[in-house]
Amino acid sequence: MKAAPERGRALAAVLSYGWAYDLAQYLLGASRTRRWLQRDFMQARAGERVLDVGCGTADILSVLPDGLDYVGCDVSERYIARARARWGHLGRFYVQDVDDVGRGSPGGFDLILATGLLHHLDDAQASLLFQTLATALNPGGRIVTVDCCFVERQNRIARFLIEHDRGQYVRTPQKFTALAQAALPDVRGWLVHRRWVPYTYWIMRARHDA
Repeated sequence: MKAAPERGRALAAVLSYGWAYDLAQYLLGASRTRRWLQRDFMQARAGERVLDVGCGTADILSVLPDGLDYVGCDVSERYIARARARWGHLGRFYVQDVDDVGRGSPGGFDLILATGLLHHLDDAQASLLFQTLATALNPGGRIVTVDCCFVERQNRIARFLIEHDRGQYVRTPQKFTALAQAALPDVRGWLVHRRWVPYTYWIMRARHDA
């Protein structure tokens, strides 16, 4: 069951502040999560051009290597302001809707990140985003997405947390994959059950070619 509308609006209002969002992420163990995402899935390397769509406060930069050409974009002015204040020396940041991804930073990217984004987008928005990202991806590059998901026999705590997420479009792994495959032919996925704070992730890596 979804959270009551009033409760959901109150939570969204609090989390719209960058400091509150960062605090919530810290309490949920996001620092540890970011480390294994970079190590096992993102694998960003110095010299790469990186686009981070829905970058939030851009704390992913705490685990990425030096020497990246990093561009972050998010619809929240508050998040982008906090990202610039903390990480402005490591990248460029733009307030952008998903329809305007990449505006102001033309050219291709070696790595495109969309962490915790797709479950905030309906199918039409997500499909358009994948089409846009596919055109922005360099040959040999990869798109990495990370989202919560629903699966059978899910940990009860994980399911509770996910049901109360601000995102209204949490899907099954199969539905996430279908959205990506409509734009990119090579899509691999991993179902990850986090244990230290129970949670369920669906991680995808998409490329132009196998």
